[in-house]
Amino acid sequence: MKTDLIRIGNSRGIRIPKPLIEQCGFGDEVELRVENERLIISPERLPRRGWEEKFRAAGSSVKDEHLLEKIGNEFDRKEWRW
Repeated sequence: MKTDLIRIGNSRGIRIPKPLIEQCGFGDEVELRVENERLIISPERLPRRGWEEKFRAAGSSVKDEHLLEKIGNEFDRKEWRW
């Protein structure tokens, strides 16, 4: 697909058709980078996006303390001191 560069003040912009925006999953902001003389436009990637859902899906951590009892050897259990 070819499109025209549109003058916006001292800059230039492009219009991205709505179907392409939806297909790429673009929101209100995008990330831009240049690779091999090409402009790459990708959806904004938020750090730790989706972590909350993953933690909830993992279940409760109440039983995790019992896992520590299984770690270590005789030295760890009898002689190690913090």
